[in-house]
Formats: sequence, C-alpha cells, structure tokens
Amino acid sequence: MRYLQIATPLEAKEELARIGVDPYGIEAMVPKMESLNVILEGIECKLANIMKQEMLSIGGDVAVARGTVGCTISATDAIIMGNLKQMKKFADKISLQPFNLKAVATDIENIITNLNRNKFILKTPEREISIGDRTLIMGIINMTPDSFSDGGIFGNIQEAAEHGLKLAQEGADILDIGGESSRPNSDPVTPDEELERVIPVIRELKGRINIPISIDTTKAEVARRAVESGAEIINDISAMRNDKKMPEVIAGYKVPVVLMHMRGVPKTMQRGDMSYGSVTGEITQFLKERIEKAASAGIDRENIIVDPGIGFGKSTEDNIGILKRLREFKSLGRPILIGTSRKNFIGEITGKETGDRIDGTAATVTAAIMNGANIVRVHDVGFMKGVSRIADSIVRH
Repeated sequence: MRYLQIATPLEAKEELARIGVDPYGIEAMVPKMESLNVILEGIECKLANIMKQEMLSIGGDVAVARGTVGCTISATDAIIMGNLKQMKKFADKISLQPFNLKAVATDIENIITNLNRNKFILKTPEREISIGDRTLIMGIINMTPDSFSDGGIFGNIQEAAEHGLKLAQEGADILDIGGESSRPNSDPVTPDEELERVIPVIRELKGRINIPISIDTTKAEVARRAVESGAEIINDISAMRNDKKMPEVIAGYKVPVVLMHMRGVPKTMQRGDMSYGSVTGEITQFLKERIEKAASAGIDRENIIVDPGIGFGKSTEDNIGILKRLREFKSLGRPILIGTSRKNFIGEITGKETGDRIDGTAATVTAAIMNGANIVRVHDVGFMKGVSRIADSIVRH
C-alpha cells in the first residue's frame, strides 16, 4: 500500500486506466480523486469488494479493475479515494472486518500520519541534525579518478580538503565524501583503495568544519574506518545489500544512514530492460523493505533517510516521474534525499555536457523541494543554496 499523488485530471485518468477500470467508471471517478488517494496493489477481489462497499457507505469510493465485482479476475489493484475524514472513518470500519483488513487499516493510518509529518531529528554521536524548517544542502566531494562529473579534479588531499572548506563556506549543511565511482558502467574498487582515498580527507577536514561529514560507501569496513575518523553519516547506495556487515556497523556506531534504491550495480544498472510497472510503487516497496531490514538489525528508524535513486537503473522518463511524484515517498515517514546534480537525464533533455548543467540541476532541485525533498545532494553548493532558499520560501510561505 502507498500514497498515490494525483495532481491533474489527466493523471487521474491515466492511473485509473492503468489498473483496468471500466472506461465509463473512469469518467465518473476522476472528480473523486481530488483529495486523498491510497493504492493497494494485487489484492483479492473479495477484499476489494468489501472495501468498496465500506467506502461508498461513507461517501468515498474505491476504484477497481473491470471484473472485480463478479470475481471473474483473480486480483486487482484498488485505489481508495476520499477526504481525510473519510479515510480515517474507513480505516476504523475495516479494522473490524475479517481477511486481515485490520492490517490495511493500520497501513492507511500510518500513511496519513507520515504524510502530515514534516519535522525530523537525526542523531549522530556528536550532534542532532534538525530537518524540516528548510532544505539541507549536501555538498559532494568525489575522491575518484572516474566519477561522471568531477572525477580526478583533486591533485592531492589538501586540494580536496580546501574544496570541502569552500563548500562549507558556501552553505553546505553536510559534506558527502566518496572514494568509489557509481557512474554507469563503473568498476568497483578494493576496500584498501577506497580507504586510501577518503580517510585522509575526512581527517583533514575534521576539526576545520562545524558541519557533519557523510561517507558515501557500500563497504562496511570503509564505513567503520570513516566513522572512527570523524564521519557522522553513512550514505549507502546499495541500501546495505552490498555488504552484509553494514547493518552491524550502522547500528553499532549509532549513526544515521541513507538507504537508496538501485537496480543491480553501477556496472550494469543502465543496461537491458529498465522498465517498471510503477516506478514510484516499486521504489516505495523496496525502501519500505530496507527500512524494516535496518530496524530489525537494531538501527533506529529515526536515523534513516531514504533516497529514490535518481539515475540509478532508471530512464529519463522514470527520473522525471520520480521528481513529479516525489511526495509519494513521504508515506514512508522518513526524510527524503534527492541527488540530481549534473546527471545524464538532464543532459538528455537539455543537450548540454556534464559541466554545463547547472541550470537543469537548478530546475530539478526546485522541483524536488516543491514536491517534498528534505536534503539535496549537489556539486554547486553556493548556487544551489540560493535556489533552495527561493524554493523553500515558496513552499513554506
């Protein structure tokens, strides 16, 4: 189950058609989708029929595929539509029904709670990070020779540290340091090589800046050494799937973690079939499962950040769809991090090379903030700080 973000009648029609609603029913239901919509995917027809009956009785509705009423199909997606009062009443009613509908009621209540949550506190071993009053800026420091945008730009550790100081002065709230490229078709590096790249920079910066350092790694040993050297956040693009020891490190050091969605690994993520049935639906389900995995390993839920993984195993159309419906991820109840800076889909749209995508990046950062992003990961901190201030002013006016 997940929140379904619908902004226009056309989007409503497309979603209703996607789940197989009768064409006549589509026209009748579009006006009902102007308030709050929740979608439950792949449920038995008998459950969908019970939900539809209960929601109709309080003035809402449930859209289902043609054939659901007569149970001539095995399963259907169901879009529950109503205002906030109706949704709460609906949850109360079905919580008394059989067939595990109490769990559906609980999910609806959690979604409503999470959608209305705008404040978060991350706790590191050194500080508390408040999220919600404004968008936080995560500045990128790539200690790699082959990153897609800025690989190999630092000649030595001192140059990298000076760049980090500059990003902090420009207004970065977090510095994210990485020693392994995650660009499409990139090869992994050994832990020793990654450590050699990042640990000296972390040590050089620690004590010279008053903002937290994040380590961008999928390796538990790199994460452990980085935290011991002064990093306070772990940014794991594999969502703890690359290294089975990563949850133990995160839980043991009590540091916040970024869990990102990615299909496959950087070497192969942009190859073959990249199609999704529902891109936001599949990402939401993946992140929900990874949050539960983290929690079961002893990681505090309040210290988890989610990242839908723009550009990681996704087409340009997918990336645009994620930005457009980013608010759907608020149903997870965790802060949302977005990284669009200079990425290939911006070049595909604008025709510009990597180093000339600041305008496209600014547009995507604005869209992300308008749709619920809490943290934006960028190369051009000073410029994007100004962009975020304007976008924050509009969102929080």
